[in-house]
Amino acid sequence: MKASVESQLLDALVELERAVKAMRSTNPRPDLASIFSRIEELARQMPRGTDPTLLHYLHKKSYEKARLFLTGRDGENQAGNCR
Repeated sequence: MKASVESQLLDALVELERAVKAMRSTNPRPDLASIFSRIEELARQMPRGTDPTLLHYLHKKSYEKARLFLTGRDGENQAGNCR
């Protein structure tokens, strides 16, 4: 069964978080560009009716906020300049 776009997006956001944390200790460095590309492609595939808050986070490249939103932890997100 194919994972939903939202599920794939969450996987990519978690992968990004892990890669960023590994930057200091990993050689060669993780390929962040490919992860960003995959996140952007998945963001374009989000279905009609996707929560506008999630779309806002993705549009603004607030990937940590998007990850928290997708894991039901949006309350932990600090208000940005947009709110």
